[in-house]
Amino acid sequence: MSAAADADAAPRPKHLLDLADWTPKQIAALFDTTDVMAQVMTRTIKKVPALQGFTVGTLFFENSTRTRLSFERAARAQSADVISFAAGASSLSKGESLKDTLRTIDAMQADLYVVRHPASGAPHQLTRWTDARVVNAGDGRRAHPTQALLDAYTFKTRFPEFAGFEGVKLAIVGDVAHSRVARSNVELWTKLGAHVTLCGPRTLLPEEFGERSGVTLTHRLADAVEGAHAVMALRLQRERMAGPLLPSLAEYRARYQVSRAALALAHPDALVMHPGPMNRDVEIEGPLADDPRSVIEAQVANGVPVRMAVLYTLLVGGKGRA
Repeated sequence: MSAAADADAAPRPKHLLDLADWTPKQIAALFDTTDVMAQVMTRTIKKVPALQGFTVGTLFFENSTRTRLSFERAARAQSADVISFAAGASSLSKGESLKDTLRTIDAMQADLYVVRHPASGAPHQLTRWTDARVVNAGDGRRAHPTQALLDAYTFKTRFPEFAGFEGVKLAIVGDVAHSRVARSNVELWTKLGAHVTLCGPRTLLPEEFGERSGVTLTHRLADAVEGAHAVMALRLQRERMAGPLLPSLAEYRARYQVSRAALALAHPDALVMHPGPMNRDVEIEGPLADDPRSVIEAQVANGVPVRMAVLYTLLVGGKGRA
């Protein structure tokens, strides 16, 4: 039986708020759909009518470049209509509530909303106010599921010798405490059978992660990257830090920068990953970001077919609004 057929045996999730309700079989089916969408993006005319007649609303209450453009490209590549919303140019700046703002946009009958918000849980709340599907494009420090999906898909395409993710080791290094990307990658990769090692200073590595099965915490970079099949660097999210959490930037670079020397301890074919935005020569050595082992640009490129697959799965599978 195909992954798609297996996935149909379980109820199809209505939303993508995180990956808790998605089974490994459903994720495998999503990746199969991504393969098809990736082929579409290689054609001369990179457009199909898969979502013709559907409307996708992108609601971004935080600044974004890669994610917002990627979702809008994914929707238009499938012939969906797109409504774009930016908080800075909206009635929110005049005191209108989130609920009333959504109701105004909802009157336009969007079938799916892609939502980024600085408050953790905001996309969950929106599902109570609309019949449309909701995709979480990042909420606070809680979750960023499509980033984790594109990270895992990028790995899958570069390590075909792994039938799945069993036996795979992912190392995530940096500001884990403030990273929704780290949280979603831990959720996804461990669900698929991989082992995740999280590494960073004590102030940026919450002990709560150590309570999860398939996760190891360490404060030593060498231990984290040893034997890793993929090493992901995270930037320091100073905008989310309430106070000084590091002795100095120089000490952080000396102990936690993902460098060519550090990568020598990893698997010989280890991939170098970064969710962006990237601060060269801080969390990652500049030349390593451009190294043949780096798949940072591939992550960005794969964001489009992965998000095409997410939109298609939720809309065609769920037939738009409830």
